[in-house]
Amino acid sequence: MNSLKTLALGAVVAVFWSSVAAAFSISVSWKGTAKCFDSQSPIIRLSGVPKSTKKIQFHMTDLDAPSYPHGGGTVAYSGQRTLPKGAFSYKGPCPPMPHRYRWTARAYDAGGKLVGTAGTTLRFSQ
Repeated sequence: MNSLKTLALGAVVAVFWSSVAAAFSISVSWKGTAKCFDSQSPIIRLSGVPKSTKKIQFHMTDLDAPSYPHGGGTVAYSGQRTLPKGAFSYKGPCPPMPHRYRWTARAYDAGGKLVGTAGTTLRFSQ
């Protein structure tokens, strides 16, 4: 009987860890982003996007100047793993010295319900 409980517990743990491994995440690349003159969003890679996602809203915050309104944008989601440069418009980075930027992504289903969030922080300097 103990071995059945151990087997069942192992199955639950395996399901939990597989769902953790597939968590919604993003990565951002500044490649091709020009300082101060670029209003096109950078390349954004997506993984573990919740299955019911129909749109993803992005927002960028300058952690070294948080009151500056960089904004972000919203894109329709249909399973793509990468958003190309220029998928939406925003106020690009223009720091006088290297700054840290926080990108946040919020996934919504067809009814507008939040179904997942992801984020990443990276530096920009040129």
